[in-house]
Amino acid sequence: MGVGGAGMEALRALCPRLLWALPAFAAGLLGLAAPAVLLALALYAGWRRRRRARERGMRAAARLQRDEEAAVRGAAAGLGGANGELPAWVSFPDVEKAEWVNKVLAQAWPFFGQFMEKLLLAQVAPAIRASSPHLQSFTFTRVDMGEKPRILGIRSHPGHKKQILLDLNISYVGDVRIDVEVKKFFCKAGVKGMQLHGTLRIILEPLLGDVPIVGALSMFFIRRPTLDIDWTGMTNLLDIPGLSSMSDSMIMDAIASYLVLPNRLLVPLVPDLPEAAELRSPVPRGALRVHLRAARGLRSKDRFLGGLLEARSDPYAELRVGTQGARSRVVRSSLDPAWDELHEFVVHEVPGQELEVELFDKDPDQDDLLGRLKLDLEDVMKRRVLEDWFPLQEGGQGRLHLRLEWLSLQDDASRLEEMMERNRRIQGRPDPPSAAILIVYLERAEELPVRKPGREPSAMVQISVQDVTRESKVVPGTAAPLWDDAFRFFLHDPRSQEVEFQVRDDSRQAPLGALSLPLSQLLEAPGLSLEGPFPLQGAGPGSRLHVKLVLRILFLDAPEGSGLPPSPPEPLGSADPPRPPHASPDPGFGTERVLRVLLLEAEALVAKDRFLGGALRGRSDPYALVRWGGGRFRSRVLREELNPRWNEAYEAIVTDIPGQDVEFELFDKDIDKDDFLGRCKVPLQRVLSSRVVDEWLPLEGVKSGRLHVKLESLSPSASPALLQQVLHINSLLQPPHNEELSAALLSVFLDRASDLPLRKGSKPPSAFGSLTVRDVSFKTKPSAPTTAPVWDEGFSFLIKRPHSESLELQVKDEGGQPLGALSLPLPQLLASEGMVLDGWFPLAGGGPGSQVLLRAQLRVLVSLQAEDSAGGDAAPHPMEEPAGGGEQSGPGGLRQRLLPTDSPPDPEAALGRLQLSLWYHGDGHKLVAIVHACRKLRPMGKELPDPFVSLALLPERGRGSKRKTSAQRRTLDPDFNERFEWDLSLEDASRRRLEAHVKSSPSFMARDKEVLGKLHLDLSQVDLSEGGPHWYNLQDARSSP
Repeated sequence: MGVGGAGMEALRALCPRLLWALPAFAAGLLGLAAPAVLLALALYAGWRRRRRARERGMRAAARLQRDEEAAVRGAAAGLGGANGELPAWVSFPDVEKAEWVNKVLAQAWPFFGQFMEKLLLAQVAPAIRASSPHLQSFTFTRVDMGEKPRILGIRSHPGHKKQILLDLNISYVGDVRIDVEVKKFFCKAGVKGMQLHGTLRIILEPLLGDVPIVGALSMFFIRRPTLDIDWTGMTNLLDIPGLSSMSDSMIMDAIASYLVLPNRLLVPLVPDLPEAAELRSPVPRGALRVHLRAARGLRSKDRFLGGLLEARSDPYAELRVGTQGARSRVVRSSLDPAWDELHEFVVHEVPGQELEVELFDKDPDQDDLLGRLKLDLEDVMKRRVLEDWFPLQEGGQGRLHLRLEWLSLQDDASRLEEMMERNRRIQGRPDPPSAAILIVYLERAEELPVRKPGREPSAMVQISVQDVTRESKVVPGTAAPLWDDAFRFFLHDPRSQEVEFQVRDDSRQAPLGALSLPLSQLLEAPGLSLEGPFPLQGAGPGSRLHVKLVLRILFLDAPEGSGLPPSPPEPLGSADPPRPPHASPDPGFGTERVLRVLLLEAEALVAKDRFLGGALRGRSDPYALVRWGGGRFRSRVLREELNPRWNEAYEAIVTDIPGQDVEFELFDKDIDKDDFLGRCKVPLQRVLSSRVVDEWLPLEGVKSGRLHVKLESLSPSASPALLQQVLHINSLLQPPHNEELSAALLSVFLDRASDLPLRKGSKPPSAFGSLTVRDVSFKTKPSAPTTAPVWDEGFSFLIKRPHSESLELQVKDEGGQPLGALSLPLPQLLASEGMVLDGWFPLAGGGPGSQVLLRAQLRVLVSLQAEDSAGGDAAPHPMEEPAGGGEQSGPGGLRQRLLPTDSPPDPEAALGRLQLSLWYHGDGHKLVAIVHACRKLRPMGKELPDPFVSLALLPERGRGSKRKTSAQRRTLDPDFNERFEWDLSLEDASRRRLEAHVKSSPSFMARDKEVLGKLHLDLSQVDLSEGGPHWYNLQDARSSP
C-alpha cells in the first residue's frame, strides 16, 4: 500500500508537467512551424501574467480596505463609538460623512436591481436585437447588481440662491454579474465584476414655493470617472493588453455621452416644467482664455550613452477643461521654453471644473511626463484675471507661466465692439481670440424627404461655423428625428460669420436638406437669440429644422493690463497670490425685487362673536396675517367690525422663484383662541410680471367675505434723479399706522478682508462680518482662522431715507473681539457713478493695513405712480434747496427728505408764501395734505415769530376737521414737511374748502396767537389726482375769503 500510494502521488505530480508538451505535440500534428508555437506561448504567458497581477492588486486592495476599516473602527471604539462606528460629532471641513445615505442606499439597492433587470430585459434587449440581424437571438440570461456602491462623502456648495449643489464621492467595487447569450452563434459572455470611482454632481433646481419644493434633478460627472470591468466568457479574448482597455474605453465613452459634462441627465419632478430644455443644456457659466506663456527650469529627460550624457527636453503642453483639450507646439531642445499661445475653453460648472495642464517631453517612442498642474476655475472666476508662475506638481520640476482670463457671457450687443477692439491688440496663436460664443440647440426635424421608397432615413446633422464642424448623433429609421442636443462654437466676428446645417442620411451620407443662417441676424434679435422651425433647402416643401440659436458676447470685466505679469522667479519659492482689485459677486447679485403689499379693507366678514349661548350674534375683531417666502406680517386688530379698513403697507425683498404665493389669512381676535375668517392668495409671479395687482379677492373656507388688496412690484433704478420724486410719492402714499415706505434698495457683497490683527497677539482670528442699517442686521459665517478671510456673501437692505442713513460694518472675532469697523454713508453712494462703490476700504480700529473688500450698490425703488409722475406734467420743477436744509420731522407728520422748498420771488406775496401738496388717496378713501414750508413771512413785531400752520376743512369747523403742524422756532422761512389726512369720499372732498392759517405761537407776555397770513382753497378747483407741491400767496387775515 505504501509503494502504490507513492506511485500515484508521483503520477499526479507528473501529469500537469506533461500537459506543457501538448502544444508542441499539437503543432507537430497540425504541421505548424516553431515560431507560431512560440508566439502562442508568448501570448498565453502575457495573458496569464496580467491576470495574476490583477488578482494580486484586487487582493491587496481588499486587504487594505479591511485593515483601514479595522483601524478606523478601533480608533472609534477608543473614542467611545458603539460597535466601532464613528461618533456623531466627528466631522470634516469640506466633505461631510454620509453614512445615513449609505444606509438608505443599502435598503434601496435590491429594488434598484429589480428596476435594472426590467430595464435590460424590456428595453435594452429588444433594442439590441433590432439593431442587427445577427443579434436577433440576443438575450440577458442573468442580471445581478451585486453589492451596493458606497458614498464616501457629500460636499455642499452654499451661496446659490436658486439651486442646491451637491457633490457625491462615489466608489463602487461590486460583484455585479450580468450574463448575455447569442444563441445563433452559441456565444456566452458577461461581466462578473466592476469598479467605478468618481465625483457625481447633483443639482436641485429650480427651487419652488410649493411641493415638491424642487422642480428637477440634474446629475452628471464633472470629470470622467475611472472604470475597470472584469469580463467573462468570450470576452476573455479581449483581455490581452490593448484590447481590454479598448472595450472599457468604449463603455466609458457611452457613459460620458450621457453623464459627463457637458452632458447631463435631467429628471423632472414637476410635470410640464417650462425650464426643462434650459436645464438639460444650460447656457455655460463663462469661458476661460488661457495665455500659455513659458516655462522655466524643466527637468531634462533626454539622455544618451546609458545616461552618461544628459541633453535637453523637447517640451510641449496639453491643456484640458473637462472633455475639451488643446495641445501646444513642441519647442525643440529647451528647458526654458516660450510658447506665447492662446487657447479658449467653455466652462460649464463653477465650482467643480478645473484647468489641467500637463507638460511632456516629445520622444519618438513614448513621451515623458515633465510635470502637471491643476487650477480651480472658481478662483479665476472671482478674480477675473489671474497671472503667475505656477509650480509644477506630482514630481515635476520648474514653473509654468500662465495668464488666465475669465470671460463672462453678456446678452448686450453693444459690448461686441469693445471686446473686438480689445482682441485686435492681442496676438493670438494658433487662433485669434474670440469675441462671442454661439450655442446651438438642435431639437428636431420634420417631414424629411424619403430618398428610397419604403425606407425611412437615419438622419444626422453636421453643424459648421467657418472651419469647425460638429456632428449630431444618428436617429435611425424616421423622417421626424428628435436629437435634443446642444453644440457650442467660439466666434471671432459674428457680424461676418454664418452657421450652416447639413442634414444627411447616415447610411449613405446622402444630403436630405441644408440651412444657412447669417449670425448678424442674432445681433439684432431680442435677447440675442433666434428660435423656430426653419425651412430646409433642397428638401421637401414641408421639411423643417427646429433649432434655437443663442449668441453671447464674451466680455472681460477687468481693465486692460490687469493682473500681475510676474518675472521668472529666482529662486523657486512660493508667492502670494495677487490681491483682486474688485469684488466678485454672483451674477444674481443686486437683481432682487421689492414687493409692496397694501392691505386695504374687507367686506361682509363672518360674525364670530356670540353672546348668551349663541342667542345674540355680535361682530368680529378682525386682523390679517400676510405671508410670502420667508416674510410674515400681522395687521392691527379692528374692534367690532365686519367691514374693516386697515390701510396698511408691508414691504419685503423677493426673488423670482416660481411657485411662490402671497397668502392672506383673516382671524377674529379672541381671548382664548382666534377664530378663522377666511383665506386667499395671489401668485407672486403674477405680481412680478404685471407690476400691479389691485383686486377684491373672495375669501375661501368661509361662507362670506372678500378682501381688497393691492400688490406692486417696485422696479430698482440706477437713476438718482428719480429719488426726490419717489420720496414725494411715498409721502403721499404713507399709511398712518406704518413705518415709512422704502425709497431704495441697498445690496452689499462682502468679499474678503486683509491684514486683520492677530487674536491675543499670536493667533489668527476666525473672523465674521456684521452689517447693520438702522435696526436691521446680518452676519456672515465665521471664516477659518486667518488674517485674510474670504466670505463671499451678499445681503440686501430696504432704505427709508438714503440722504441720512449709513451702512455700518463690524468685523469681529468669533469670540466677540472687535477687529475693525467701517461706516459708509449712503449719500456717498448717491454721489458715486452708477450709485455703486466697489473696492478696498480701510477698517478703523484694526491693524495699520486692515482693509475690507466689498461692493455696495444702491437702487431707487420706483413705483408705477412715481414713473407716471416723473414722465408727466405732474413732476415738479427742480428748485434751489433752502439754506436751512430740507429734512425735518414733526410729531405725527413726515419724517423724510422731501422736494426742495425754496420759493421764487413774487412781488405780490407781501405776507409770504405757503407750499402745499393736495392729493386724494383713492385706495385709502382719504384726502391728503402735506404742508411743506413757508417763505418770506412778515413779522408782526420786532422779534422773529415761531410759525406753525393750522388747517381746517370747511364748512365744518369742529375738532375733527382741524389739523395743525408743529411750531418752528424764530424763523421767517420755516420747513414743516408734515402730512395730514381726512377720511371722506372724492365727491365729498370736491365740495369742501381748505382754510390754512399761518400763525405764530404766543410768547410769554402775549395771550393770543398772531396770524401771519391765511389761505382759502376751493378744492373743486384743485386737481387732486396730481399730488405735486405748489406755492400759494398768503392773504391778510382780515380780508374776506
